[in-house]
This record gives sequence, C-alpha cells and structure tokens, in this order.
Amino acid sequence: MMHISKAQLKDESRIRRLNIVNSIPGVKPVNLIGSISEEGQLNLAVFSSVIHLGSNPALIGFILRPSGEVRRHTHENIMSTGEYTINALPSVFARQGHYTSAKFDAEVSEFDAVGLTPEFLDGCKAPFLKESRMKYSLRFCEEMPIQRNGTAMVIGEVMDIYVDDAAVSENGFIDLSVLDCAGISGLNSYYRLEKIADFPYARPGEFAKE
Repeated sequence: MMHISKAQLKDESRIRRLNIVNSIPGVKPVNLIGSISEEGQLNLAVFSSVIHLGSNPALIGFILRPSGEVRRHTHENIMSTGEYTINALPSVFARQGHYTSAKFDAEVSEFDAVGLTPEFLDGCKAPFLKESRMKYSLRFCEEMPIQRNGTAMVIGEVMDIYVDDAAVSENGFIDLSVLDCAGISGLNSYYRLEKIADFPYARPGEFAKE
C-alpha cells in the first residue's frame, strides 16, 4: 500500500496534490447550483461539496473556495439576492455539467454556454436546471468562514423540493439510482450511482455475521 506523508503531499506538484486530496473522500454527488444576479444574469456552477446539515429546519451547506483573483459569481449572486437552487446532475449530462466549471465572464450564462435549460418554478427568483430530476430552492441563512484555508461554508434553508415521483418511497427515501444521479471523484472523474442494498436502522446486538 502506498504511504503519502504530510511532508510528501506538500512536495507533490499542484495538480497531483489536488487530485490526491480531492479523491480520498470518495465518490460525491454532483450538483449544479443555479443563481441569478440583480441585473438578471443567469449563472450555473458545478459543486461536489453539498452536504446535509439538519432536517428541522431543513439546512443544506456547500463549501465555497477562496475567491482570490477569480470572481465567484455564484457567491456574489447568493449574497445579492438571497436565493439559489441546487440541482442533482443526471449522469447523461455529466459533460455539460462539468464544463460549467470553466471561468466564463459574468455576462455569459453557463446554461447557454453548455446547452442546458433554465426553468423558473413557483416564484423562485433563481433558475432551476430543467434537466435535473431532483432539485430544490434555498434561502441564504449564513456563511461560516474556514480560516485555515480561506474557504467558507454557505448555509441555506430548503424552501421547495421537486423530485420525480418514481424515486420516492413511502417513508420518504429518495433512490438516487432511479434518478440516474452522477457522482464525482477528484476533479474530473464522473460516476453513475448504483444502489446496492437497504439495511434497517442499526441497533447494538442486532448485527449477525453471515
């Protein structure tokens, strides 16, 4: 088994270090965040850091990288309008979703640039991704800076959820494999998610080795 120490990791080339550290958390769901500027310019950006923070209230967070010399249009739009959408990316649109990460000028809509379709639902100012089979709108709550590396966690409260009926069980579980959601490992390796099993709620003493 390969051993990479902290010192060795630091000495790696930038790209190799990025690939290693981005790969070790494993396959993560791919989401496209839709937002709109105060001037009405649409924006769509790929994120692999979307996480559940609580269900009552329903809070979702994502990690925003340091701005540096590159403008973060998603962040600017969220701060100015307070609304945004998160859209699960179907694997058949993985290529289009990936290319939303290109550094487009502010006046360019990623929807147009990569051939995806915006849609507006139930009064939400921010655009949804029409091609997504599971999507939800959020209202900005707070931003938590991570001082160690200059990133931040953006937290929003879920307002409206839209998901294909066929993927939702009676108890509310959403089967991502039915939705053909894409996953990502590293910076640019995409996967299809496949459900392998359902297990009951785990309690001590109930586990039996087969």
